[in-house]
Amino acid sequence: MGTKIKRIYKKISLKRTTVLILVFVIMSVVLVRRLFDLQIIQGEDYISKFQARTTKERVLKSTRGNILDRNGDILASNVLSYSLTLEDNGTYTSTREKNLTLNGVAYQVLQILHSNGDDITHSFHIVVDKNGEYAFDVAEGFTLNRFRADIYGQALIDDLKDEQKTATADQMMEFLTGSEKFSIVLSGDRAYTEDELTSHGLPLTLTKQEMLDIATIRYELNTNSFKKYMQVTIATNVSEKSVAAIMENKTGLQGIDVVEDSIRQYIDDESMAPILGYTGKASSEELTELRKQNPDYSNDAIVGKAGIEQYMELTLQGTDGKETVSVDNLGKVLKIDEDTKVEPVAGDDVQLTIETDWQSAIYQILKQRVAGVLLTKIDAAKTFDYTYVTDASQIRIPIYDVYNALISNSVIDITKFSNEDASDIEKNLYAKFQQKQQRVFDTISTKLNGSNPPAYKDEDEETQEYLSYICNDLLRDTLGIISKDAIDTSDATYKAWTTDETISLKDYLTYATSQGWIDISSFSPEGEYLDSEEIYQALTAYIIDYLSTDTGFSKLLYKYMLQEDTISGQEICLVLYEQGVLDKNDDDYENLASGAMGAYDFMINKIYTLEIEPAQLALMPCSASAVVVDVKTGDVVALVSYPGYDNNRLTNDMDTDYYAKLALDQSSPFFNKATQQTTAPGSTLKLLSTIAGMEEGIIDEGTYIECTGTFDYVDPPINCWYKNGHGSLDIRTAIEQSCNYFFNMIGFQLGKVGDNEFSEVQSLNKLQEYASLIGLDRKTGIELSEATPKVSDAKAVPSYMGQGNNLFTTSELARYATVMATSGNVFKLTLLDKVMDPKGDVIQEYEPEIEDVVNISSNIWDVIHDGMRRVIQTHSQFDGLGVEVAGKTGTAELDLRHPNHGLFVGYAPASDPEYAVAIRIANGYSSGNACLIANDIFKYMYNLADKDSILTGIASTDTSDTSND
Repeated sequence: MGTKIKRIYKKISLKRTTVLILVFVIMSVVLVRRLFDLQIIQGEDYISKFQARTTKERVLKSTRGNILDRNGDILASNVLSYSLTLEDNGTYTSTREKNLTLNGVAYQVLQILHSNGDDITHSFHIVVDKNGEYAFDVAEGFTLNRFRADIYGQALIDDLKDEQKTATADQMMEFLTGSEKFSIVLSGDRAYTEDELTSHGLPLTLTKQEMLDIATIRYELNTNSFKKYMQVTIATNVSEKSVAAIMENKTGLQGIDVVEDSIRQYIDDESMAPILGYTGKASSEELTELRKQNPDYSNDAIVGKAGIEQYMELTLQGTDGKETVSVDNLGKVLKIDEDTKVEPVAGDDVQLTIETDWQSAIYQILKQRVAGVLLTKIDAAKTFDYTYVTDASQIRIPIYDVYNALISNSVIDITKFSNEDASDIEKNLYAKFQQKQQRVFDTISTKLNGSNPPAYKDEDEETQEYLSYICNDLLRDTLGIISKDAIDTSDATYKAWTTDETISLKDYLTYATSQGWIDISSFSPEGEYLDSEEIYQALTAYIIDYLSTDTGFSKLLYKYMLQEDTISGQEICLVLYEQGVLDKNDDDYENLASGAMGAYDFMINKIYTLEIEPAQLALMPCSASAVVVDVKTGDVVALVSYPGYDNNRLTNDMDTDYYAKLALDQSSPFFNKATQQTTAPGSTLKLLSTIAGMEEGIIDEGTYIECTGTFDYVDPPINCWYKNGHGSLDIRTAIEQSCNYFFNMIGFQLGKVGDNEFSEVQSLNKLQEYASLIGLDRKTGIELSEATPKVSDAKAVPSYMGQGNNLFTTSELARYATVMATSGNVFKLTLLDKVMDPKGDVIQEYEPEIEDVVNISSNIWDVIHDGMRRVIQTHSQFDGLGVEVAGKTGTAELDLRHPNHGLFVGYAPASDPEYAVAIRIANGYSSGNACLIANDIFKYMYNLADKDSILTGIASTDTSDTSND
């Protein structure tokens, strides 16, 4: 039976090869069936599932609201542009792979941008300096410490570790580029291989600038590390060439995208910059504050940094939209969920009270008049001797100070003298500089290390300036090596150096070292010096080394090279052409180069034509301000600060070189002279004194006071500006003649206690009481940063004629003038007219706001108005003006080494006031020059002369030294 079965099995059995074939056929059928199912039947579903890896919410940027003037003309708007964004949307097998990928993308994008003249946008505070080294672009202080905290991931500056607080730019770059952070450069066993670098589009070596740029991009991306799929903007206003190149290579640039964006554009008018401000990327502090009111601000939000842009930030900002998108594993957008889309809403428009035409014209008037005053004070001399000055109006400006100002205020860039492409003139100047520098360093070394150097007071003037620079400017103020907090100011040695000048700098620094007043961390981070002698030796070596690259000290050397005639005014003036400050095509270039025109005549001509402006020279005077107020509403129709600046170069992608130049400019263009500069008001305050005296019954219209020329009821006696004395005056005439004696007497009488005793405190209290009554003791409410006024609290009697320590801004004096014009209305000054939505519908209107009304006798106002009209009649600057003006002049005295400030307050028309005006020329010598500005302004506002005859484009040299105030 078994044998039969075996025979049957053998008959039906197949060969092994046949079995294998059958198995393969069956498996192939199953596989084909499965593939058909996957690719044909369910293919689309699987592809969708594979690609739609994730969904994310994408921000749709809103546009910023416009800023307009009172006539609806646009002052700030938005222009369509392209921006590059980067997001970390990759999936990596390791942190090493992630860093290689992101660094490679950053490098390739940088190459594209740079090849087309574009660059990244950032607020990074490390740069590569002219020596090819990493350096900070801001000085030690809050901004730099906040930057350090951001880099090291600390929420608060106080959280920084000791070594982080003092981290140098090199140390911070080492941290960022190393394995602790972005692994841009690795060394030793962890170094990248050649294959790794080339496969990720990275070169074998990177320059310092390339490492910095990559670190900057990685840092910006890192700010969104908590939201991986949030984009950060790395470049704005990108050229079409860069956009085309990016799009062409987009598949290889993971996370890079080109988006439509907008950039801020301002009216081309420097006069508007201090009002409008500018925009920029928000700092961490700004975001923290803004998110308290609007939590939707993104990490890369662009916000107002100054002016109205900052004040009205929440109104102008608008509301970002959003949409949900599906993206594949490479970050490519596959689908937009239209149901989730929320369109962005543009910011609201802000209309200002400013009359742009007036604003621009007044700026030009200020520039012309300041240049005119400056011109009339320049002498063809090397120095000016202050010894014989008895009145500040006698101060003159030697032409050598003008030549030096071109270097001192960086109109000429002395760092370019050593460049390979420097002109022959520049190279020659640099060669002379090197010789001078070596001689000076030898002298300084002797003073610091020699035995028994002379006392400071026994040094010559040049050496004194060098030593003072080293001790005060360098060691104390710039580097903080001499610790202000550690110094005992009552110490005898300290006084011997600072006050008596009876010891040498060596003696002072040696003593300071022994007393622990020297912070050694700057020149000895590791603190390896053990005793004071070693510390002093290290310090002196550090000083010489630092001075060799210190531009400020180099400028001092050029100053004395000019004084020694080692270099000439002609050479300095020719460099203006070599560095492009002036155009060689002008007629003066050949004449100057050939010697047909001397350097003195050349400079006078260039200042006269305003090719070289007063602000560039930063001599005295170099600035001015004017504020015009509508007395019916408190609207500010012009608020002018000269010098201004070009805010288009600061907004969007900031021109950091331009910003740095402005920040260091000695004319302080960022400092709004109309709202932040405070000086004594001079005789303009005599109107307040009139109110105080008449309200308190000290004087009335029938009171006559005999001016003898010297008020000797106080010690020291006070001279009237008219030293021969005005004789007997009543209050109206006293205002007209601005008699110091008369108003000194008011201050004296208001302080009298009984018949013979005088109370300084009582007199000052009365002044402060009436200053408060008319709003002069508080800010005006204007929507810009404004300095707090100070009503004098010292020297009571002179305070009543505008001296003492009274301090007011031009804007505060403009409100003061408005109070006089309206007989007592204390307005809240405003720059805001209305707010409109993007459709143009008004959503908020700013109505006139009167803070207070001064309730005093109408007779007092009559006296003030009449006195102010008389002032104008006695000032020839207003002759033939064509509109009746009421005003008060003021000359605020400083000392005999600084010209006086010139001031004017007034209003027009005198019989029915429309506009109040306040004007100040800092160091403008006299109020007469402020009157000339007022005359030009009124002519322009009331169309009383041809505009071309007012805005001439050249210096107005019909200046005045009149100081009858």
